[in-house]
Amino acid sequence: MPTPGPAASGAARPGGAVAAVPVTAPAGTDRAAAEGFAGLGPAAVRWLVLVLVAAVLAGVVPLALLQAVPDDLRSGAWRLTLAVMVWAGLRLAHRIAVGRPALFDFVFWLFVYIFMGLAPTAQMRADQPSTTTPGLDPFDDARIAALVLVGLACYEIGRAVARHGSSRGGALRGRAGDAAADGGAPPVDDAAAGGRDGERPVLDVVPRRAVVLAAVGVLAAAYFVTRIGFSTLFMSRYTAYDIRSERMPDVAVRSIVAAAGSYPLLVAAGVFLRIRATRALGALSTRYAPLLALAVVVLLTVVNPVSAARYDFGTVVFALAVMAGAAATVARGRVLMAAVVVGLLFVFPVADAFRSDAVNTSRNGFFGEYLANPDYDAFWQIGNAALYADSGLAQPLRQAAGVLLFWVPRPLWPDKPIDTGVLLAQYRGYSFENLSAPLWAELLVNGGLVALVLGFVLLGALLGRLDGRVSAALLGGGHLWAVVGGIFPIYMMILLRGSLLQATGTFVVAVACVLYVRARAAPRAAASA
Repeated sequence: MPTPGPAASGAARPGGAVAAVPVTAPAGTDRAAAEGFAGLGPAAVRWLVLVLVAAVLAGVVPLALLQAVPDDLRSGAWRLTLAVMVWAGLRLAHRIAVGRPALFDFVFWLFVYIFMGLAPTAQMRADQPSTTTPGLDPFDDARIAALVLVGLACYEIGRAVARHGSSRGGALRGRAGDAAADGGAPPVDDAAAGGRDGERPVLDVVPRRAVVLAAVGVLAAAYFVTRIGFSTLFMSRYTAYDIRSERMPDVAVRSIVAAAGSYPLLVAAGVFLRIRATRALGALSTRYAPLLALAVVVLLTVVNPVSAARYDFGTVVFALAVMAGAAATVARGRVLMAAVVVGLLFVFPVADAFRSDAVNTSRNGFFGEYLANPDYDAFWQIGNAALYADSGLAQPLRQAAGVLLFWVPRPLWPDKPIDTGVLLAQYRGYSFENLSAPLWAELLVNGGLVALVLGFVLLGALLGRLDGRVSAALLGGGHLWAVVGGIFPIYMMILLRGSLLQATGTFVVAVACVLYVRARAAPRAAASA
């Protein structure tokens, strides 16, 4: 990784950008990276990690599933989802072995591994699909699995487009990215990694705006708490949800208010953490420590593991870790991604202990966790979406319009679309309507197979470009894109699971906060300036 030049003062630049103080990398950093681990070279380390992780995720776990869950002869489609599981396992193994923090791609394949591979394979073999999605014909299992595979193939095409298309305008950057994947130094995008001004990097965030965000976040959190009651923060998840729904009936309003009390704090904390981790302001880099502590305390009070959804709490913890430097090197990136995989497989189920008033930490074995579990209804909701599209009831892009115009109050738009998960539940006549609607389902109800194909190609291309920016910032000591890389990849888990309408308000608040702290581009100045 390129080492910044001599220290410089943190003077303000025209347009709001601030000249950051370069920091010399700790002695031995480059040497340690070159020598790899335990005396092995970087290439040997990558191959060792690849073989070990692939053996576990694409070999041991699938074989253990087949051994532990007898085939109840529901359908043979479990072979297709098992193939999805192996495919995703190999992709995760490659991502962990390379170590480069392409976190959007990593989270995508992690979602696929669990929700489109492991869970439906176990459920089909045991003939115990999610209890909240009854009545699906086993004959349709193969069709659902085929739709999943089509989406994954299109995603791979999109990633290839992003990978090879970028070489037209940046062949040098593409070669540097290949070198990084092969163990060389990572490319450093000027904008993503804080910019380069001769030897002086440019701080691409405005710290004082992060201070304003922290203040706004504290006030919004206080308002949110006064609306629901402080004690509600420490009630069971079901009870807290019922209270929030009663006092703020509109889903969009509720999600925006809750997001305003958490994401300004998370983005502000991210800015402070990046400045502290990179020593961007030299001796002044720790001046925001009291505000950082306040933001984190308030944030973890509002989004705590008792009343908050597991996805929300996990997003906060993951984001704080990444922004603090958990993916600042290839070695750390490997550890981070491996830890997230272990967490999703082993800790995530246990974190459901506070869902109801009766705390329950017991589990029905590793694979038993997935059998008939409503948390893993995503695969079956794709089947319901396909049936809905077949019925002729689907109106092209209607659900997408509801997502884009989520901010319009329902009294002003009485016919405003409802959550896709709720829509599908009502169509199927289910008594329980709080169901997921994975991206496959969202695309099917908006435009059928054509929308599914185009949507996943575009998703692959978009995430490929975003990963280039994020990984460069995380490895190159960046700020703004490192904050993006901390928050949005893991939040994508929520977006992939759906429904989009329910998750859009929070997403927009987070994007607005990031755009607010972004420094306007400053003209390059001479290194001696």
